[in-house]
Amino acid sequence: MSRTDYFDDPNAPKAHRIVPAVTAFVMSDRGELLLERRSDNGRWGMPGGVLEVGEDLPGAVVREVWEETGIKVEVTGLVGTYSDPGHVIEFSDGEVRQEFSLCFRARPVGGELSASSESFEVRWVPREDLEVLDIAPTTRLRLAHGFRNEASPYLG
Repeated sequence: MSRTDYFDDPNAPKAHRIVPAVTAFVMSDRGELLLERRSDNGRWGMPGGVLEVGEDLPGAVVREVWEETGIKVEVTGLVGTYSDPGHVIEFSDGEVRQEFSLCFRARPVGGELSASSESFEVRWVPREDLEVLDIAPTTRLRLAHGFRNEASPYLG
């Protein structure tokens, strides 16, 4: 299923759902960030996805990172909350959502990089290489907050 993201676009379709989702800011001991090139829009982003019934938020982070990248992680904190009504996501099946995502900080504890059906490729990316990658504005915001490593999470 493909998706189109709209950012403060007056021509965006009207959202009719809000779905809790998580993303993971995962940094290696070498200071590289775990990213995937998503198969639904071709852009680079942090691993993540929707919360499933019967699961808690940290469990969703661990599951999504494992499924999408082959890396096992431990959740260590919250980067921030992201619910910008100006960010609308339209899926090819007709569903239209308002962004609602919690970005968690996590550390790798095992596994080996492997792409899934949700990603074209996964890799550890040095911070200086981020500028040249096709990354959505909302993901760049999360990355900036993650690198700040502030005690209080971003609330937005």
